[in-house]
Amino acid sequence: MTLEYLDAGKAFDHSKLSNLPHQAPDVTRGVDYERILQARAESHNWITYYGDYDGKRHSLLEEINAGNAKDLKVAWIFQAGASGMIASTSTYAFEACPLVVDGVMFVTGWDGWLWALDAKSGEQLWRYKHAIPIDVTLCCANVNRGCAVAKGKVYMVTQNAQLLALDATTGKKIWQKPIGDVRAGESATIAPLVVKDTLITGSSGGEYGVRGHIDCWDLETGERRWRTYTVPKPGEPGSETWPADGEAWQRGGANHWVTGSFDPELNLYYAGTGNPAPDFDGEVREGDNLYTDSVVALDVDTGEIQWHYQFTPHDLWDYDSTMEMTLFERDGKKLLAHFDKNGYMFVLDRTNGELQHVTPFVDRIDWGVITRDGKVTARKYPDKEGEPCHFFPGPAGAKEWTHVSYNPDHDLFYVPVADVGATATRRRREFKEGMPYWGAAVEVDIDDMAGSVSAFDSHGEEKWRHRLDGMPMAASTLSTAGNVVFAGTPAGDFLALHAETGEKLWSFQCGSGHHSSPSTYTVDGKQYVAVPVGWGGWLEGIVPGLSGQGHGAALIVFSL
Repeated sequence: MTLEYLDAGKAFDHSKLSNLPHQAPDVTRGVDYERILQARAESHNWITYYGDYDGKRHSLLEEINAGNAKDLKVAWIFQAGASGMIASTSTYAFEACPLVVDGVMFVTGWDGWLWALDAKSGEQLWRYKHAIPIDVTLCCANVNRGCAVAKGKVYMVTQNAQLLALDATTGKKIWQKPIGDVRAGESATIAPLVVKDTLITGSSGGEYGVRGHIDCWDLETGERRWRTYTVPKPGEPGSETWPADGEAWQRGGANHWVTGSFDPELNLYYAGTGNPAPDFDGEVREGDNLYTDSVVALDVDTGEIQWHYQFTPHDLWDYDSTMEMTLFERDGKKLLAHFDKNGYMFVLDRTNGELQHVTPFVDRIDWGVITRDGKVTARKYPDKEGEPCHFFPGPAGAKEWTHVSYNPDHDLFYVPVADVGATATRRRREFKEGMPYWGAAVEVDIDDMAGSVSAFDSHGEEKWRHRLDGMPMAASTLSTAGNVVFAGTPAGDFLALHAETGEKLWSFQCGSGHHSSPSTYTVDGKQYVAVPVGWGGWLEGIVPGLSGQGHGAALIVFSL
């Protein structure tokens, strides 16, 4: 396999897009830290993963609003392809969040793909294909969640644990740096985040017994500035939460595989971490197992952990806490909200990690109880060899990796809720490098599924619920100042809901399931909503009853 890109051509001109080859206009040259700090103020663009450093996924655009959303139509469709080369074709999925800068869209895909598109028409300006070995070890699908742009470059990670910088006008590779050891089972799926003159990434591969880490890179040269391991070695703070003898800490997991948020005033990067390894067999890793299933607040200049909060100590249910950490203010306090796979909503003081309150956000929780003071009491877990244990939520979680959005005007979080159980049967496995290290066989419930888009205020009170027809939600929501919430379902429907009531305003059947993150932008004053659509990957593990549904790999864009 070779690297592919469309060669540079004439300057960007909407009227000449049929005359390929092209290059993209040099729109990212002016994207820097100061501009990203004000990202929400330029809501005509979507220049960073969550739309802003605070992780709210909320846009100030309002041309599309609760009164006219019923008139949405397809503006254009980009067909990205329908095959994934790694492991098998059934493992690829479209999970990215499109970025848009002044009329140019950048979106990543599986198998090392990255495309630059005309955001007004969908015409391809250039494409890049990274050469990835077909036998790369991946836990949970051949996917990529997005890219970052700054100073004339576009940055992405690859499934074989590489960080790339490409020329944003041509798609030509400028430099490449290794993130992890692919032979040991490390991979990368995270959308990088530009902070100051650096780029922050994290590793994947916790299901293969690797030691998670977070890296910081120089934007210009790719030189690594620092690395922070999310499992402490003996003698470091937190090491007492792992067995004193043995090597459990060296293969402890805690990977940071979803983009964190950033508070520039506190100079802190809030990183969610994944499950411990092995996922279900706790006897080989006695203790709380820091910093798995946690948020760690890192000084972005040094990588030093300033504080942490662990959502599920000694996880026995595969409850990663990698999902978004949404930053908001209430009553003069700097707070952080997190909706965890374990079924609970946590609100923390983001200056020091102190718990403010915790409340459940899904109907069925029987794995354990978390009291108001944050104490965890486990009730059900696979503790006996060969004996099945059924629990709610299952390993896919009450909310999977996909993201909430938050409308500060209404103080409402819009949560993609999954109410699905699973049965885990413990199977003791000896650790072997590069081999799955789960510690159990798992069967997700094929019946008795439920899900919703639910609106919770910052105190944890549910205000409304839009129920799905017997299936979980498994895609990110998007909030806008037009009083609209957008969300896609596993059955393929893309919904527009009223932000204050949950009333369905509009829907469109996209032909394949949703497991991605929509974004919104304007070109020439016209608002668009873009959503990558593509069934596959771990989505089949969340909703096994829909296995075999037609796969799709399209970016669909809507406008009035």
